[in-house]
Amino acid sequence: MSESQLSPSAEAQAFLQRQQKFLIGEHWLDAEDGRTITVVNPADGEQIASVPSGSKADIDKAVAAARQAFDDSEWSRIKPVARQKLLLDFADLIEKNAPLLAEIEALDNGKSVVIAEHVDIRLAIDFLRYMAGFATKIEGRTVDVSVPFMPDAQWHGYTRREAVGVVGAIVAWNFPLLLACWKLGPALATGCTVVLKPAEDTPLTALKLAELALEAGYPAGVVNVVTGLGHEAGAALSSHPDVDKLTFTGSTDVGKLIGKAAMDTMTRVTLELGGKSPTIVLEDADLPTAAAGAANAIFFNQGQVCCAGSRLYVHKKHFDNVVADISDIAANMTLGAGLDPTAQMGPLVSAKQQERVCGYIEQGRASGATITTGGGAADGPGFFVKPTVMVDVNHNASVVQEEIFGPVLVAMPFDDIDEAVRIANDSQYGLGASIWSNNLSQVHRMIPRIKSGSVWVNCHTALDPSLPFGGYKQSGLGREMGSDVIEHYTEVKTVLMSI
Repeated sequence: MSESQLSPSAEAQAFLQRQQKFLIGEHWLDAEDGRTITVVNPADGEQIASVPSGSKADIDKAVAAARQAFDDSEWSRIKPVARQKLLLDFADLIEKNAPLLAEIEALDNGKSVVIAEHVDIRLAIDFLRYMAGFATKIEGRTVDVSVPFMPDAQWHGYTRREAVGVVGAIVAWNFPLLLACWKLGPALATGCTVVLKPAEDTPLTALKLAELALEAGYPAGVVNVVTGLGHEAGAALSSHPDVDKLTFTGSTDVGKLIGKAAMDTMTRVTLELGGKSPTIVLEDADLPTAAAGAANAIFFNQGQVCCAGSRLYVHKKHFDNVVADISDIAANMTLGAGLDPTAQMGPLVSAKQQERVCGYIEQGRASGATITTGGGAADGPGFFVKPTVMVDVNHNASVVQEEIFGPVLVAMPFDDIDEAVRIANDSQYGLGASIWSNNLSQVHRMIPRIKSGSVWVNCHTALDPSLPFGGYKQSGLGREMGSDVIEHYTEVKTVLMSI
């Protein structure tokens, strides 16, 4: 494919070449201290843009703008049906700009432009439209109370759900636009205001989303976006005393820091964190389908997925054949830049992530694992890692127990269902799991025994706006998506009247 075919469109180039600023209130600003962050294309390591590097001072301004909008602006008095329309208009604008957003995401993150448009952005649009419907369905309930120590009084009791207030949202770099919309959707549907801090590696689509939010008609201060480093802007947002609710998607280690900071100010918090999800292939499974599904479960988005199927457990009768099939799929995958529509796998997001993943591969080798395919960085520029499959691994090894967040699969056989369940649950994480089988009676008996927030059957990482997503154990607190998310962005107020 020629260089011209891999070049950004004129519209994307114009976006990248402009001076990037972040949004606070209705103003596009540089960082108060003038610092910037260099943004690179992971496919070649070359700079494509720079964004302001916000500090505590910038976060303070953004939170103040969000607080004013929540307490005093027209947003605080807007009707539910108007919130619904704004979200629908916002989703329409994202849909209109989907090709541009996909290009920016591919250049910023490294992922396939095809996947970005037809998975990430499509899911984001559908989710915002789903959440728009909840703007008119925030409900309380009436309660027939007794109050036993006042037996002769008459009462009217009810509850109401109210927007929690200013939301601090911090998102990871693996699905930058989609994760931002997972936070914006319920916040805007319920009437909250938002300060969004995107990951420093992938800040660009968040800035375009801010632009589209203003175009959709959101009042100044309702949506604020501050780019910056995690340990500066992110830490300032996490510990800010005037933030009412924090929502974070990212690593478990960082999530714990954010959770601790939130407790100091009693800020409500939801955390969607790491995973080490098992893919379990039972004896009766359709083996070619299971092998293809297991390969996609780990190699999709370069393995940079919190619920990636990074641990493979196959019944011993079929273990060698399934591993051979997956290894063959991996060995024949085409690596390429995000703008290359023929590429089946892109680069990792950064040199740091490439080094981290390659370090885990070396740890696997050192612990005695056998690598059936892949095994390190790909030759040439960019942050590419070959899709890798490991066998002969010890279940206590770091490559089995720790989240690698790259295209690395560890595969182990099992003897029976009880062993499969035991080793699947032998993890600090519990975000997702998949079971591959045609014996649905057996599958239904297994599902309650698997300790994870999602269990997929004959598929993996299949998401829908109506289904909640989140984890057990150290994979997080609370849920994204579905009707369950509404409770995290609202407070319940009890009202009791003597009548």
